[in-house]
Amino acid sequence: MAKVNIKPIGDRVLVEHLEEKEQVRGGIIIPDAAKEKPQEAKVIALGTGKKDENGKAQAFEVKVGDRVLISKYGGTEVKLDDKKYTLVREDDILGVIG
Repeated sequence: MAKVNIKPIGDRVLVEHLEEKEQVRGGIIIPDAAKEKPQEAKVIALGTGKKDENGKAQAFEVKVGDRVLISKYGGTEVKLDDKKYTLVREDDILGVIG
């Protein structure tokens, strides 16, 4: 895996979308612009963590390498070296895929 030069800040998590296999139904190919944004992603990097009311950093519930489900419209897309990543808040992560 290539090293990514993006370090998230605070409770943000950098994820890389996992591409779904393209399916053709009835001979119709859906163009990329009409496809839904994939919700399954892989955690690439973690931020510095959310702080509690006493200023103490709270641990993340995910770790680098986890496969996660993210909120469909959450986060900010970033393109680096022809790869698309998304910066999401930990709250936008819906669950970890076991």
